[in-house]
Amino acid sequence: MPKNSYPQIYQGVPTFLSSDSIREAADLAGYDAAVMGVPWEGPVTWGGPSGCELAPKTIREASLRYGGYLPEFDYDLFDHINVCDFGDVAVVPGDGVETNRHIRDKVSAVLAHGATPIIFGGDHSITVPAVEALAQAHPKRVGLIHLDAHMDNMEFFGEERFARCCPMHRIYENVSMDPAKIIHMGIRGPRNNPDQMRFAREAGSHVMTGFEIKRKGVEYALEKALDVAGTDTDAIYVTVCSDILDVAFNPGGPPDLNGLTSYELSYLLYNFAVRGIGAFDFVEIYPPTDRNNVSSHTAAWMGIYVMSGMAKRKMDSGRVPENA
Repeated sequence: MPKNSYPQIYQGVPTFLSSDSIREAADLAGYDAAVMGVPWEGPVTWGGPSGCELAPKTIREASLRYGGYLPEFDYDLFDHINVCDFGDVAVVPGDGVETNRHIRDKVSAVLAHGATPIIFGGDHSITVPAVEALAQAHPKRVGLIHLDAHMDNMEFFGEERFARCCPMHRIYENVSMDPAKIIHMGIRGPRNNPDQMRFAREAGSHVMTGFEIKRKGVEYALEKALDVAGTDTDAIYVTVCSDILDVAFNPGGPPDLNGLTSYELSYLLYNFAVRGIGAFDFVEIYPPTDRNNVSSHTAAWMGIYVMSGMAKRKMDSGRVPENA
């Protein structure tokens, strides 16, 4: 929360970390990070509806408990970067194509003003138009770091192209993306199948299993991911499905075991941001199953670690925001 700010916590929908509320794209000038929500749930690929469209609001509500100072790093991110909340994408219920257009336009507006989009979903299909917007903003290929228990590269429901299980399939197909610059991190468990692995390999993307991260450590994972996504690219997109985390750290997400700890994920995200990212999203949180809103708090924390990494990068460059 910015210093000397007293938010109206119990009135309406709060902004993330009580940051400035921005509604017009023209007002994005001067901000380093712009938070946006995508309250969207498309076709259900397993069981019933998850309620993930509620997560942008619950994440913002959780964030009101926090500020920008992390004792691990001993600085306040608000002293070094300007953060705003750009509200939610206007979703069109039942129309993934039109909703994707709105996502693409909103992310493009943030990028056009020199800010980094910090996006909270919503299901994982929202990553496709956001990656497209980043790819359109850069002349070279964009690298993608995908943290997830599953490769999300399957087709689903025949002509349904934007189900939550196939965003990486759509991204492989993007002419502005080189699959060799995509790394799937944390892949594990019996909700995968051999066709997904085969397709990833045929496309030329990289796969780092959850066991590999555990055996070789987060430093190895960090450097490998940056080497894949950051070599000969102009920008890196980082997308996080909540089930990259072990279910013990993610009660409001898919029940997948053997995942990362919250420390491992926050360490990776902070250091990705220190090295430089073009956009970030966190998806697949299911508030109706999360009695104490733990997973929404986790998403808020991860957003804070990303922005702290952005602040560190700006500190190291010697630039300070005008209104810090």
